[in-house]
Amino acid sequence: MSVAFGTQGRGRRALKWFAIAVAGITIAACGRYAYERREQWRSDLESRCMSSGAVQMTQFVQRANTINGPGTCGMDYPLRVSAQARGQVSYNRPQTLACQMVPTVDRWIDNVVQPAAQRWFGAGVVEVRAGSYSCRGIRGGRSGRMSEHSFGNALDVFAFVLTSGHTVVIRQHWRGETAESGFLREIFVRACDHFTTVLGPGSDAFHYDHFHLDLARHDPRWTRRVCRPRPETVQMLQPAAPTNNFGFGFGR
Repeated sequence: MSVAFGTQGRGRRALKWFAIAVAGITIAACGRYAYERREQWRSDLESRCMSSGAVQMTQFVQRANTINGPGTCGMDYPLRVSAQARGQVSYNRPQTLACQMVPTVDRWIDNVVQPAAQRWFGAGVVEVRAGSYSCRGIRGGRSGRMSEHSFGNALDVFAFVLTSGHTVVIRQHWRGETAESGFLREIFVRACDHFTTVLGPGSDAFHYDHFHLDLARHDPRWTRRVCRPRPETVQMLQPAAPTNNFGFGFGR
């Protein structure tokens, strides 16, 4: 009987110390997260964007609740965006973005994507298939440097749906010498004029099927941009010349 009691006592003591250890780890983790703060420039950028009037709340762009954590993840003024370009280009599902991303994506669509779609296909873009906010590291998970997706400061674009119903898919159409390839390469290279980071097929193993677009601050003066693959290495194509010459020279 004394042996049995002695065993139970040791078991209780072991459970006690295990509970203390778990509590200590939990407190340490909570303490670590408590001291993690998003970089101030992120809050400043969101605040300036919201106060500038660059983004107007509409049925397509709505305020969402502040996102704080876990860790540094989140946004002060998250926006739930169901469509860009004044509602003309919808998302396949609503995206959660920081304020500064919304007008930048609008400009890219208006000045690059739509003109390119008309040039290559004689059609406009009506839908973008994309992904946005996700609290994770740049290589997935929670370890290492956090992705710009963790702050709503990035958009992943996978495909474009045209007014004709045709879908241009980056994974399928980036390579080759088709109209789809020419369109995708043109809007990729020119995205480097609008975003501070542009990654696509050929940049690394993680971006073989989509464009990653973000507004990361790579240096204090906002002068450095990261575009991979480098624009000068992307083989550009030209739309085929029209073959219908009916009416050529009419009126001369």
